[in-house]
Amino acid sequence: MKNCATKQEELWAGSFGDDYTEKYDTAAMLSSRLGLWTKIVRGGGDISSCLELGAGAGLNLRVLGMLFPKLQMTGVEINQKAAGVCAKIQRVKVLRTSIYDYQSEEKFDLTFTAGVLIAIAPERLLEVYDKLYHYSKKYIVLAEYYNPTPVEIVYHGQTGQLFKRDFAGEIMDRFPDVHLVDYGFVYHRDAHFPADDVNWFLLEKRA
Repeated sequence: MKNCATKQEELWAGSFGDDYTEKYDTAAMLSSRLGLWTKIVRGGGDISSCLELGAGAGLNLRVLGMLFPKLQMTGVEINQKAAGVCAKIQRVKVLRTSIYDYQSEEKFDLTFTAGVLIAIAPERLLEVYDKLYHYSKKYIVLAEYYNPTPVEIVYHGQTGQLFKRDFAGEIMDRFPDVHLVDYGFVYHRDAHFPADDVNWFLLEKRA
């Protein structure tokens, strides 16, 4: 794979991404994602294919595979260790590449990111929005940190690595045929399925 396109990619492709994979590939995190996706998919219809940009170790894909037993899944992941773990999941095809470099003739019933847009360089967000839109046949899901206006957060003592904004609103503004179906919030002190104060948005492309 060629050199990383941004300093954010350098962070996640390297040892930091390796450590993150080990730390968060746990049964507790899988349970948390199950709670998250159970809420998300109740607002949509059946799907037969999906694409995750920034798949990590594949926690989201594992859960979606449970919820949709015939689902064909594709993950794009820049970290070699995470991609290797993800590739072991049944019915998952993993492409170890940059999100910016990903290209395909295939389109999917669902495209999504989870904790990925927050780590995209702001000046390159539109590229990722365009990929989420272009490769989706119907649904787009975002599970990210939300803020009504763009703001940067210091992440593990580093600047320029984590950003919050209204990602869903920006996608709907960019693509008039994309509409909000459902949204929600998962609190870190939820008694059953806690998550890291994540906002999720289920969007649909409509003719």
